[in-house]
Formats: sequence, structure tokens, C-alpha cells
Amino acid sequence: MIREFKENDLNRIMELWLDTNIQAHDFIYKSYWQDHFQEVKEILPGAIVSVYEDNGVIQGFIGLMDSYIAGIFISKDQQSRGIGSQLLNHVKKNHRQLSLKVYEKNKRAVDFYLREGFLVTDKQEDKETGEVEYEMAWSRK
Repeated sequence: MIREFKENDLNRIMELWLDTNIQAHDFIYKSYWQDHFQEVKEILPGAIVSVYEDNGVIQGFIGLMDSYIAGIFISKDQQSRGIGSQLLNHVKKNHRQLSLKVYEKNKRAVDFYLREGFLVTDKQEDKETGEVEYEMAWSRK
């Protein structure tokens, strides 16, 4: 079931955020994510967050800032089961256009977004990590 974020979801959401970032970005130092944890924890409640919950346990979430997807995070043991697509389709219903940034080396995520109809619109270096990232966009046809 997809539902909107509640304040008491924050700790589980942040656990998913940290674990998923470390797992998906093994080319970036773990400390980078740990150093940004508190900042994200403070900013996140200001975003539009939808969570995927199964049997009372949050298994994933998507965060939006206007029409920018700040990220989709799915529990490691629940990945590749359609949860990311469900969350993405949930936000697509209310937006004509969406954009995001994803690291080029995060091949799994790049492939996911391409399958979901996103196109690469730009390529640049993330100044903080030194990694190449794609800007990607989707628009309703």
C-alpha cells in the first residue's frame, strides 16, 4: 500500500535512505552518506514523501521536491519486486513532468529510469563526490 509520509515514519525512512545509498553507491565513500545523514533528516519532512508499506513495515519511499525526484529508496530485500515502479507511477499521476539526477555508475538505477520512460538530458560532474551524474527527465505524452 502506498500512503503519504507521517512524522513517526522518519526513523525508518532515514534507515532506508542510508542503507540504500551505501549499497547502491559502492563507488562513493560510506562516510559521505553518513556525513549527510543529519542534513537530510532535517530537510526530508519538507519534501513530498510517499511510502510503500507492507504488513505495517515501510519497504520503500519516494521523495519529491516540486517535480524533482530526490530519490526512490527500496529495502534491499524488496528490490526488483515492482515497488519502485509503483511509487514512481504514484507520483506520475500528479505530474506532467519529472526530473532527477542519478550517478552514471549506478547502472541499475539508470536502467530502471530508462525503462520507466526517462531520458538523459545532461551529464555533469557532481562537485562533492567527483562522480559523473546524469540529469534525467520524464514527461507525460
